Amino acid sequence: RTAPILPWDSPKDVRKVSPVEASTRYLQHLKDAWNTTIARNDPESRMEHQEVYLTVPASFDAVARELTVQAARAAGLEHLTLLEEPQAAAYAWLAAHEDAWREILHVGDVVLVCDVGGGTTDFSLIEVIEEDGALGLRRIAVGNHLLLGGDNMDLALAHAVRAKLAASGTRVDAWQFRALWHQCRQAKEKLLSRPALDSVPLSVLGRGTSLIGGTLRTELTRQELEQTLLEGFFPECPLEAEPVQTVKVGVREMGLPYETDPAVTRHLAAFLNRHLRGHGPTAPTHVLFNGGVMKPQLVRDRLLAVLARWYPDTPPQDLPAEDLDLAVAKGAAAYGRVRRGHGLRIRAGASRSYYIGIESAMPAVPGIPTPVKALCVIPFGLEEGSTLTLEEREFGLVVGESAVFPLLASTTRKDDTPGEVVEDWTGEIVEVVAMETVLSPTETEAGGTIVPVRLEAAFTETGVLELWCVHRDDPHRRWKLLFNLRESDSSV
Repeated sequence: RTAPILPWDSPKDVRKVSPVEASTRYLQHLKDAWNTTIARNDPESRMEHQEVYLTVPASFDAVARELTVQAARAAGLEHLTLLEEPQAAAYAWLAAHEDAWREILHVGDVVLVCDVGGGTTDFSLIEVIEEDGALGLRRIAVGNHLLLGGDNMDLALAHAVRAKLAASGTRVDAWQFRALWHQCRQAKEKLLSRPALDSVPLSVLGRGTSLIGGTLRTELTRQELEQTLLEGFFPECPLEAEPVQTVKVGVREMGLPYETDPAVTRHLAAFLNRHLRGHGPTAPTHVLFNGGVMKPQLVRDRLLAVLARWYPDTPPQDLPAEDLDLAVAKGAAAYGRVRRGHGLRIRAGASRSYYIGIESAMPAVPGIPTPVKALCVIPFGLEEGSTLTLEEREFGLVVGESAVFPLLASTTRKDDTPGEVVEDWTGEIVEVVAMETVLSPTETEAGGTIVPVRLEAAFTETGVLELWCVHRDDPHRRWKLLFNLRESDSSV
């Protein structure tokens, strides 16, 4: 995340930047554009003086959120708050319907936010509740981070066209395939935005001296497009379906952890099964679509048809969005107004429960690793701006030496309370990253001295996690547990 790896797979002589630096440059460009236009004659209106809302996938973990904040501050944006994209889409829908939404949604309803964009798929569940005699909204579930979206679909179309060319005796090399991939994306967008079109021509330059003469010509038809998208990414499947797991090859290229199963419907089924069985509501009553992939009516119709088969007694109803391209941006602006007291705030808080791994105190056994328990420090749904101190538990830290803490998280364990210790967490809690700090000793403390501390956790207004060690006898001695962002040291 902090290493210079972008542009990915580029020639050696190309200067590379890290993902964090790339994010910083985007934000810096936006700030400069704002300052040279909107704030050109008004220094007080400069973007660095504004309240800025940055949207991130709901599935972003604590480290990804922290790095987003780092990128924003490196770009000169200090007054910022993070907002999850599915929530932003919901705020956009609420703002568009003002008070009329209360006639559409009722207590007990559950809205499934299905957000499929260019590179990621995000699912969230928002429940309609009653608060002080009025309707309210509470986010009750967030899906895992799924690297699955429009990019996968463009690649699938390129493979389908290459297979068609191969069947006619035409070979496409790796260089030409990349150009074909790009053209398939453009053709897909044309076909989906122009219902009268039956096909879009494709042409890829040849290699060698006769570039024009060697040009490959074919087309992408509407039938090929719909077959690839619907059957490849939104196939019919039962509600009990799980994403297909394939055996991984022992040696593979370095890259992003893309999903091995491209079927969005199977990932959706697994998400609903995890979060709606035995946890209050049993089915979504409404669906709010978001993201560029969900713009075509045929894709939305397929998902609604699949959901209707899963829940035949009460098929989820579509909540038509005003603008799937700009809903997140508009929703973020609406959220800013809500924070100033204009409108209804969705109760959300922490999108997952967070834990620190603590080593069990037990005798060493040859060949058996010491068990690691999970100590809950941030419960699911903890509101932004909250701070918790685990008064009941005391820990010992070594001063003058590096202390390492595994940070763990879960999207399914929603009832764990701060200070609760989970011994058997296989399959429910996953490691996010390691945290590391070196505690400086006082003049009277020798290296290796055990310092008694209590843990303090905060879920800040910005939307990031902070963890502190506080000396038991001297609250002024505090050490922040820093995320170790060096990928080579990210596991314990």
